[in-house]
Amino acid sequence: MLSARNIHKKYGQLQVLKGVDIVINKGEIVSIVGSSGAGKSTLLHILGTLDTADVGEISLNNQQVGRLSGKKLAAFRNKEIGFVFQFHHLLPEFTALENVCIPGWIAGRPKKEVISRATELLKNLRLGDRMDNKPQQLSGGEQQRVAVARALINNPSIVMADEPTGNLDSANAKELHQLFIDLRNKFNQTFLIVTHNEELAKLSDRIVVMKDGRIVNTPNP
Repeated sequence: MLSARNIHKKYGQLQVLKGVDIVINKGEIVSIVGSSGAGKSTLLHILGTLDTADVGEISLNNQQVGRLSGKKLAAFRNKEIGFVFQFHHLLPEFTALENVCIPGWIAGRPKKEVISRATELLKNLRLGDRMDNKPQQLSGGEQQRVAVARALINNPSIVMADEPTGNLDSANAKELHQLFIDLRNKFNQTFLIVTHNEELAKLSDRIVVMKDGRIVNTPNP
């Protein structure tokens, strides 16, 4: 479903990615692990079209991403990719329900349809009684579940998560990874996760190990 070939990226004189190839299949949960500076987040941002590679090709659902730019790229990203980050990036002036709805409204979907979908997602994530709360009224784990609901609102092909448990305690971290597994099992949702937490990465279907800007092996957990 997602494939990248020969991805290179340099910032100034620093070569961050040195020819990365990766394939993600539909319904997989894949974790990328490695030490700080290995290039994990850079790769994720390039695969997620938040950044561009200097060299290489990326295809998502048979669409060559490099051929898109501007509004077409933004619309493709909004439809096909959901994001979850270490810091939830929820908008403080909006309720949990409104935060989840925003990508759907940006996509131009009918307001009532988006609200209905957001409500369903929040209930499935055990946040049905927290929909009218603003982010500052939610715990860290609750905020991250709102961010997951927001990532899922447009039924994306893949959810990309960058250190999603980095700001959570161990109990909430395990719960979030179990949530990813449940969503894969229930909806065949695909996940690509960058994490430092190798114990939690072992819950994935596949672990990709990065070192010095390259993928060095992809052992099974």
